[in-house]
Amino acid sequence: MGWRNGGGVGKVVLDPVLAASSGASLLAPDALDALKRLLIPCALLVTPNLDEAARLLDLPLARDEAAMHEQGERLLALGAQAVLIKGGHGGGVESVDLLMDKTGSTRLASARVATRNTHGTGCTLAAAITAGLAKGLPLSDAVRSAKSYVTAALTAADRIKVGSGHGPLNHFHVWW
Repeated sequence: MGWRNGGGVGKVVLDPVLAASSGASLLAPDALDALKRLLIPCALLVTPNLDEAARLLDLPLARDEAAMHEQGERLLALGAQAVLIKGGHGGGVESVDLLMDKTGSTRLASARVATRNTHGTGCTLAAAITAGLAKGLPLSDAVRSAKSYVTAALTAADRIKVGSGHGPLNHFHVWW
């Protein structure tokens, strides 16, 4: 079933974007079921934020790390090799993500960045993880590197002015 690479799960990083920033649903209920049954089992890594994890599991929003861990375990049970529960939409002074697989979990924390320019953070994180994997990094190193990149891009986000409302993070912060 699904995409395979030599008989095993390929390096699929699945970012389940389920809703627009406005809150509008981007996935029909039957598509949500297909995502859970068909795509998640093919993924090396699934990267839901707190809202997406709750919606995928039909559970309340995780309000603490214990609830994030429980939801991560439930997502692993759907067949993904690993799950990164992203806590960027949570509260507190730290943005805490949990990287989990069948052997355990790793807490990844960074200082929460105060900026309105947050558009595309989840997609950027998934793409940066994928780039790290393509360069041959182990999953945990690819995730750490990607989180560091996104945090730096958020920190530099207010240096650019694009459009109105929530602008993008500064993907090019290293160069300008």
